[in-house]
Amino acid sequence: MSIIEVEGLTRRFGSFTAVDQVSFAVERGDIFGFLGPNGSGKSTVIRMLCGLLAPDGGRATILGLDTFRQTAALKPKIGYMSQSFSLYDDLTIVENLRFFGKLYGLRRRELEDRIEELILQNELDPYRDRWAGRLSGGWKRRLGLACALLHQPEVIFLDEPTAGIDPVARRQLWDFLFELAGHGITLFVTTHYMDEAERCNRVGYIYLSKLIVCGEPADLKTLPEVTPPGTHRLEVICEPVTRGLKLVRALPGVLEATIFGQSIHLLVEERIHEAQITAHLQSDGVTGIAVYPIHPSLEDVFVSLSAAQSREGGGA
Repeated sequence: MSIIEVEGLTRRFGSFTAVDQVSFAVERGDIFGFLGPNGSGKSTVIRMLCGLLAPDGGRATILGLDTFRQTAALKPKIGYMSQSFSLYDDLTIVENLRFFGKLYGLRRRELEDRIEELILQNELDPYRDRWAGRLSGGWKRRLGLACALLHQPEVIFLDEPTAGIDPVARRQLWDFLFELAGHGITLFVTTHYMDEAERCNRVGYIYLSKLIVCGEPADLKTLPEVTPPGTHRLEVICEPVTRGLKLVRALPGVLEATIFGQSIHLLVEERIHEAQITAHLQSDGVTGIAVYPIHPSLEDVFVSLSAAQSREGGGA
């Protein structure tokens, strides 16, 4: 049995359907990435899984417990860190941990031992007596995660845990998430960062309330909708890259073109080859040209699937 099982989960707000017939499963120790544009239904799904919202249809279980009908039994087994975790700015790190530990019902000795363990685990000791309101974004996130871990949950929900923090803090937080997963804790993470999605065992992509794909990142990149039959993908390095982008977009047979870092990523018809792209750019004075075949990125996957879904919706 999967740790999280979701079947046909649906939630409406009046006439608006926020989550529509969503189904997926998550295994123990997985890091499951849940992606989608703002307003697509990610946070609503999490709130239903945590028992904070009742579904209008379908069902969901965590560790075999119904997420809405058995909320009291489920609560000690899950942790939840929202986008804006409610730390108390005028309490220190230790005081915040002590407060949330009491809410979870931890006894005094157990709580104090757990606080020291989490302070060490999250490298919070140098700041233990600092008010939460004076912590940087990265350290606030660490404290928020520590609060969510106090009662030793088996499943943790993290709603955009790295939003607004610097790259070093992001990497450190992910290193800690990998450590938790290595101890068998199941992580359900929402994110807008494609590099973070690549780190997940499996990802689901929700768009306009519907889960349109779910699977391992490597498998999603091979979907025919991402690189349709009769097409292939190329990477173009040139100088200047912005001028190169304008030129390749005007070339017949180029279906998609976008700047990706310091290069251009193309989806082109099968008849278009590296030499044609090179000659086209050279004829207009672009220099430093190199063209290579590439595999699609996860960003390509989600952009392609979103566009396909929009076309289907528009034609309905």
